[in-house]
Amino acid sequence: MISNNEEESGCAVPQETRASGVIAALVAVYLSWSSTYLAIKFALESLPPLFMMGMRFFLFGLIVYAWLQSRGAVRPSLREWLWSAVIGMFLMLGGSAGVAYAQQRVSSGLAALVIATTPLWTVLFAAIWKHRPNWIEWLGLSIGFSGIVLLNLGGDLRANPLSAFLLMLAALSWAFGSAWSRQVPLPRGMMAGATQMIAGGAIVLIVGFAMGERVTAMPSLRSLAAVAYLGIVGSLIGFTAYIYLLGRVRPALATSYAYVNPVLALLLGLWLGGERIGMLEVWAMGIILAGVVLVVLGQRGGRGDAG
Repeated sequence: MISNNEEESGCAVPQETRASGVIAALVAVYLSWSSTYLAIKFALESLPPLFMMGMRFFLFGLIVYAWLQSRGAVRPSLREWLWSAVIGMFLMLGGSAGVAYAQQRVSSGLAALVIATTPLWTVLFAAIWKHRPNWIEWLGLSIGFSGIVLLNLGGDLRANPLSAFLLMLAALSWAFGSAWSRQVPLPRGMMAGATQMIAGGAIVLIVGFAMGERVTAMPSLRSLAAVAYLGIVGSLIGFTAYIYLLGRVRPALATSYAYVNPVLALLLGLWLGGERIGMLEVWAMGIILAGVVLVVLGQRGGRGDAG
C-alpha cells in the first residue's frame, strides 16, 4: 500500500522499507502503551493522580497542537472543540484518569489486565450505531466476560472494590468514548487527538482541583521523569505510531496491542515494579485475552473495521 505522500512524489517506497516501518511502529505501540501503567505507578509516588494525568494530557496536547499548526493544519471550529471536550471527558477523565486513580491501590499489571477488556465493551457500544456483533464476536464477548468474573473473585480486586469499580468504569468510559467519537464532528487526523488531550486534560485538572488535589511539596525526580515519559513515549510516540499503522495495515493488526500490552505490562510490573501476580490472575488473563482475540478476528472477518 502506497501512502498519499508516496503517490504524490511519483515513486513507491520499497516493500522492505514499508515492512520495516510497520514492524517498528508495532514495536513502538506495544512497548510505549504497555509501559505507561508502570510509569503511572512511579508518577503517583509524589503526585496526585488527577493533577498528574491532567497536566500530562493538557501540556502534551498543546505541543501536538502547536506542531500541527506550524505544518499548516486547519484550526478546529468551535463545534469541533466542544465535541472534543465531550469525547475527551470520556477518554481522559473517565478512562485514563480513572486508571491512575485506581492504581493508587492496585498493581500496574492488574490495571492493564482490566483495561484489556476495552475492546469487548467497544463491540457492545458500537451496536448502538447498528454495528451488530457477529457470532465470532459474541463468542469472544462471552469468553472475555467470563474472565472478568473470574478476575473479580479474588486477589487485589476483591480486596479493593473501589479500585475494581473504577477500572471497570474506565474501560467502559474509554470504550463508549471511542465508539461515540466516530459519530460526532471532530477535527481530522492527529488534530482530533490534540484537541481531545487539551480539552480532556483541562477537565481532569478542574475535577482534580474540585476534589481537593494539591501539590504541596516538590515532586520526586522519578515522578517527574515518569510524567515526561507518559507524555513523550505514551502520548507522542505511541499515538503517532498508532496513526501510522491505521493508514498502512488492517485494523486487526493495528489494534493487536489490546492483547499484547496486558502481557507486557504484567511482565514489566514483575520485573521493574516488584509486583506479584497469583494463579487466579494468570488464568483470568488467558481467558480475557482469548476473548479479545476472537473479537478482533470477528471484526476483521465481519466488517473489516475496528468497531
